[in-house]
Amino acid sequence: MPKIGMELVRREALISAAIAEIGAAGSVDVTVSRIARRAGVSSALAHHYFGSKEQIIIAAMRHILDAFGQSVKQRYAEAGTPRARIEAVIASCFEPEQFDKAIVSAWLAFYVEANRSRDAARLLRVYARRLDSNLVHALRSLMPIALARQTSQGLASMIDGLYIRAALQERAPRPKDAAALVVDYLDKALAKGNCT
Repeated sequence: MPKIGMELVRREALISAAIAEIGAAGSVDVTVSRIARRAGVSSALAHHYFGSKEQIIIAAMRHILDAFGQSVKQRYAEAGTPRARIEAVIASCFEPEQFDKAIVSAWLAFYVEANRSRDAARLLRVYARRLDSNLVHALRSLMPIALARQTSQGLASMIDGLYIRAALQERAPRPKDAAALVVDYLDKALAKGNCT
């Protein structure tokens, strides 16, 4: 008779293993057997819990997105101003757990997978809309709405660009330095907004 709770433990182990394998490979071109081996379970059990490699990858991305969302919520609880809410999002993007090499590689692989998978594309759209909505909502009280939308796109592009650099460069930017670059862009956009 299986132990109660083992399914959850094994699912979490498979999700962590998928993130680690994708991070090591730098792509989603990993096998279920490699993921299962890293998780310490059989390939058959991995297929039983998730059905396919794509579903394991989707579960891994949901896990990363959930962790990011929880970080933003926690930081929002202490953010009393619109600018503090923007900085909460930026800080969450570059906290060490999110800016870990395996997580960064998983994000990039997820972007590629979104071109092939409806489920991945849907998750990516949800993430992008939420990010944009959170940023625009805070920015619109600090600048005209058109500039708020433009600034939101600029902030998201800088975040994505820094993730790409972190994945591809041997000397990736440190999380604190990456966040500082994005905040610097925010400062310049706010100064521009105040001049108009």
